[in-house]
Parts: sequence; structure tokens; C-alpha cells
Amino acid sequence: MDTKSIFSKLESIKVDGIGLVAYALMAVLLVIVVNMGVLPNNMLGAIFVLVLMGDIFYYLGANLPVFKTYLGGGAVFTMFAAAILSYVGIVPEELVKTAGNFTSNMGFIDFFIVSLITSSILAMDRKMLLRAAVRFMPVAFLSMAVCFFVVGLAGMLMGNGFTQSIMYVAFPIMAGGVGAGIVPLSSIYANVLGGSAGTYLSQLFPATVLGNVVAIIAAGVVSKTMINSKWNGHGQIMRDQDEDTSAKKKALDFSNMKQLGVGLIMAMSFYMIGQLLNSLIPSINSYAFIILSVILVKALGLLPEYYENSAVLFGQSVTNNMTHALLAGVGLSLLNLDVLASSLNVKFVLLVLISVATIGIAAGFIGYLFGLYPIEASITAGFCNNSMGGAGNVAVLAASDRMNLIGFAQMGNRLGGAIMLVIAGFYISFFH
Repeated sequence: MDTKSIFSKLESIKVDGIGLVAYALMAVLLVIVVNMGVLPNNMLGAIFVLVLMGDIFYYLGANLPVFKTYLGGGAVFTMFAAAILSYVGIVPEELVKTAGNFTSNMGFIDFFIVSLITSSILAMDRKMLLRAAVRFMPVAFLSMAVCFFVVGLAGMLMGNGFTQSIMYVAFPIMAGGVGAGIVPLSSIYANVLGGSAGTYLSQLFPATVLGNVVAIIAAGVVSKTMINSKWNGHGQIMRDQDEDTSAKKKALDFSNMKQLGVGLIMAMSFYMIGQLLNSLIPSINSYAFIILSVILVKALGLLPEYYENSAVLFGQSVTNNMTHALLAGVGLSLLNLDVLASSLNVKFVLLVLISVATIGIAAGFIGYLFGLYPIEASITAGFCNNSMGGAGNVAVLAASDRMNLIGFAQMGNRLGGAIMLVIAGFYISFFH
């Protein structure tokens, strides 16, 4: 076999669209610039690292026999592979800081999620969106209520205590993530109980992290093992959705590059609306305002089709090209393996498993009663409400191949998380 045919065969193997030979050359370039200490500590360096790392890890996780079926596939593999490389020191600390700064401090997570929320909601049929939202919210809230009591009762039966289990498993796992969830939750505990918010935060973080990992794996397993079930909507959330409506796709012109720029500024406009309203009413998370504003604009038909299509086109472009990079960034900078390891006692792990299983089953059953597909309800109203907020939702939906449902996932996670914070404040004030 000559060199040319070997090259052609290797190049025909695609890592998220990049031929294997081209990918290898880029990877060698990455190793060189990192070892020479010339990787830029800015978004350019971070994107180069995260795209290359995310693409290869996702490719491996999506193709490894056991991993792709039972352990969450590419999403879980990408997060854990990146976290392990960071933990053992194979990835230099400077690179981890660059990736973490870009992912969190420079707003890459926000950029990704806002683009996805805007495009997924605007892509839906208006009537279907309103009907689905009205059914979805009761499913999410009722499922969280069931999870709350089951975790408390299970903890009581294990000798862990109802209140202890609620405070350090149920509340943090359903609080809506880190920044908008356990950070304000730790402040609530400190204000009511005394002590340092930082101390409480370190006690709340394990449930959030472990719950997120279990939720991702559960979403991947459920979506794949139930692939041929009549309860599986394959990304369609309502059982009685009109087939003509569900089959109707927006006519997107991917050759019109100008629309990408229009879609970008549309997504950022909704983000600014959320920030503005949050500044006026700080008690409501900005993402809740973003979601509500997009739904309102869609429901009232305020946007001409050109702008809707532009936002959908841009969101799909971001999703198709940057999902793996985001997962790698989360693994490198947010998934703390020390915290996970320190929390692995039998009672705690069992309570987290019970929490994820309960909310998944409850959401599926209640969702069915409200006219939703149980699998979609379990993933969006269930597992996503046991995840680390926005980044966790992306990972859960990526593992189950339901990224189009991010609007519902964020809706339940943000609004439900806010309600959990209010309940937590009342609960520890009166019952602790």
C-alpha cells in the first residue's frame, strides 16, 4: 500500500469533520505551543485547546462499546477525560486557567446557552410551544416535590435524618447549579444558621457534582435503551403534537453568512433583556427572564421570519461546532475530582442515586399524565433538574441527543431552582 493511499485512508476518518491527519498535525501544534509556553492566555488559545480536546474525547466516548451505550457516551467521556488530565497534571495548570477563564469568567457558557435557548424556542411552532410550556412547568415542579420528600424519607430510613438529607442532598442537587444555585444557597444557610458561607458551599458542592454526573449517565442510558419504546418522542416533547407541525422545519439558508451575524446579535439582545430585567428584579434569575422573553416574543409573533431564521441558524451553528468544546471546558475547570472522591460514602451516594432515579421516574410518569412523552419528560423535567445548571443541562441533553429541548431544560432548572432556594430559606428557618 503506497503512502498516498495510507494518507487517504487516515484522512477519511473524521473527528467531528476534521480528517485524522489534519487533526494529528493540529494536535502536534498544540503540544508544541503549550510546551514552549506560547499558548495565548485569551479566547483564541482557549478555543484552540477546547475544540481539539473536546472533539477527540467526544469521538472516543461515542465509539467505545460499553461507554457509548451505558455510561453516557461522548458527553461523559469528554468531561471526565478532561478532568482526569487536569487532575493528574498532564494538562499544565496555565492551560487549565486559560480554559477556565474562557469558559466561566469570559462567559462562554452563557454565550453557548443563550444562543441555544433562543434558537430552540424560536424554531418551535408557536401554538405547540405554548401548549408544551403550560404542560411542562407543572411536571417539573411536581417531580421536584416528589424528589424532595423521597430523598428526605430515604435519608431518615438510612439513619441520616430527614433534615440532613434535605439540606445536603435534595436542596443542592435541585438548586439550579453553582452560580445561581448552591452559592446563594450557602449564603442562606450562613445567614440563618451562622458560620461561613464558604464552609457550607464546600458541603453542598459534592451533591451538585455527583448528581450532575449521575444525571448525564442516566439520560444517556434511558435514551438509548428506550430507543424503540412508544414512550420515546425522539426529541418531540408532546405526545399529541400534530405530525404536520412536528415535521415542518424552518427553511434555513446556510449559504447566507450574513444571517449568522444577524442571529448572533438577536441572541445577544435577548441576553441583554435578561440582564436588564434581572437588575430590576434581582430575585429572579436572568435566565428565567431570557426564556420568558423569547417565549413571549414567539407567542405574540413579534419577530419577522427573517430574524427568527437568523437566530435559529446561528444557534444551530454554535451547537454543531462548540458543544464538545464546552464539555471539555467544564471537565477541565468545573469538575473537581477531589470533591467527588471525598464525598463517596455509601449513604451519600445512595441518596444521590435515589434523587436522580426518583426525579426521572416521577417526571416520566407525571409527564405522561400531562400529555408529554415520558422519556423527554424524564430528561428535561427530571434529570436536568438534578444537574449543574446550564453547563449540566447541555451535558445531559448532549448525552441523550436532545439538544433542541434546552429551552424546557433551562425553564425547569432555573425557575425550579429559584423556588428551591425560597423553600430552603423557609425550611431551615422553621424546621432546623
